[in-house]
Amino acid sequence: MSIIWFLLLGALAGWLAANLMQGRGFGFLGNMAVGVVGAVLGGFLFRMVGVHGGGMMGSLVTAVVGAIVLLFLVGLIKRN
Repeated sequence: MSIIWFLLLGALAGWLAANLMQGRGFGFLGNMAVGVVGAVLGGFLFRMVGVHGGGMMGSLVTAVVGAIVLLFLVGLIKRN
């Protein structure tokens, strides 16, 4: 059951990040992938600076921040 929550959280994080980045989304499955990868990236980045959030809201914030960073990096790569 936790994998379903992880994927739903990833989908929500990807959707939020795409909306915050002015429509840089990739559809439902693409946003889910961005959110899941963003969750991993956000967790890594937050650990590097010594920040950790607990619970569902902390996980969502971590995933959204990671997804925003990921979308920003993808945007930089696409421009070149």
